[in-house]
Amino acid sequence: MTRVIHTGDTHIGYQQYNAPERRRDFLEAFRTVAADAVDADVDAVIHAGDLFHDRRPGLVDLQGTVDVLRTLADAGVPFLAVVGNHEGKRDAQWLDLFEDLGLATRLGPTPHLIGDTAFYGLDFVPRSRRDDLEYEFDPVPADAEHAALVSHGLFEPFAHADWDTEELLEAATVDFDAALLGDNHTADTAEVRDTWVTYCGSTERASASEREDRGYNIVEFEAGEEPAIRRRGLDSTREFVFVDVDLAEGEGTDRVQERVREYDLEDAVVIVTVEGEGRPITPATIETLAVDRGALVARVNDRRELSDAPEDVSVSFADPDEAVRERIRELGLSDAALEIDRTVRDDDVVDANLRETVERRVRSLLEDDRGAFEAAPDRDPAAVTTVADALSGDSEENETGSEAGEPDDAVDEESDGSGSADGSGGQPTEVGESDEPADDGQVSMGDFT
Repeated sequence: MTRVIHTGDTHIGYQQYNAPERRRDFLEAFRTVAADAVDADVDAVIHAGDLFHDRRPGLVDLQGTVDVLRTLADAGVPFLAVVGNHEGKRDAQWLDLFEDLGLATRLGPTPHLIGDTAFYGLDFVPRSRRDDLEYEFDPVPADAEHAALVSHGLFEPFAHADWDTEELLEAATVDFDAALLGDNHTADTAEVRDTWVTYCGSTERASASEREDRGYNIVEFEAGEEPAIRRRGLDSTREFVFVDVDLAEGEGTDRVQERVREYDLEDAVVIVTVEGEGRPITPATIETLAVDRGALVARVNDRRELSDAPEDVSVSFADPDEAVRERIRELGLSDAALEIDRTVRDDDVVDANLRETVERRVRSLLEDDRGAFEAAPDRDPAAVTTVADALSGDSEENETGSEAGEPDDAVDEESDGSGSADGSGGQPTEVGESDEPADDGQVSMGDFT
């Protein structure tokens, strides 16, 4: 029997709500998963993508990740992973570095045998490149009893899906017993074409909409049996306190504060959601009260301001990110425009190098995906957070998927978070480089691993 931990969407390096404590939380959640793996003596830890929240993780996050991976290696627990859209680069990946250090294995079309199970990998692939993708995998080893695919994306039949799972399984040259997936921050399992398809969910709440407990899967492969998938929660993640208030007519800030006082808020992230027919409230006053009572972070979302605002009002100060997402959809900005905006706003890009950096990225997009310059009027507003983060990759489960506990996450600082928005998950190459498909117009698995 082969028993593994299936995890993913750890989003290490995400400084949610601009709080350094939250940044540490994401790394510590990954550390907890590794500790559980060692204690349970599993055969491997399988990571389904978005190990990092950004393709340029900070040094402290890299050092912490290496430390966790060394813990696994020292205990003899292999770490196998694929690349997600948040961390994906167009050249070498962080996983390649960890593999060179002997701390990880990057899965691909060639099987990696753990016990009697062959594991294959499929990195995140932008939608614009999937039509020509050939799902070619090397044959299953003769001594393997099971085959499992590890991938990152929003797959059917789950909410907000944009990837045809049946097509993948039918076209694949290997009959998979299970598909261990990442990108959707909500854990879920379904059977497709006699294959168990499962999301493990994220290890930390990357969005205010992710109310369910965080955790990971334990998957057991036994000869002659179907894969057994069990969910295990993470008890040590930071507490989120959700205060839902339905204001009656005549009620206002005082009533919301009264509800907030009913909860123990010590070191918690507090999310106050207000609905109903009551009077206007003052979010800052409520947030200050929560922080004074020990909350790490407090956010107030007044749903009424979104639903009752005049048509010409495009920004709600109670939830500006939601308004920005909606406005982006209305503008129909292309992926290239979003990438340029993200570059201009990037504090890591020195002003003196801005022109050169933008030019390099535009040329790279022209070489790699001309479709990125097409307008996207139907872009789901939940697939992005702010313009600057629109191309980071997921939507924290895209409110539309990620953040809302659905697909990976657009990871929103204030309210949600991830879901593979459009698939531009990679850092542009230098001018002159190209990772276009072969002359025959077909794309093989090797092009993405």
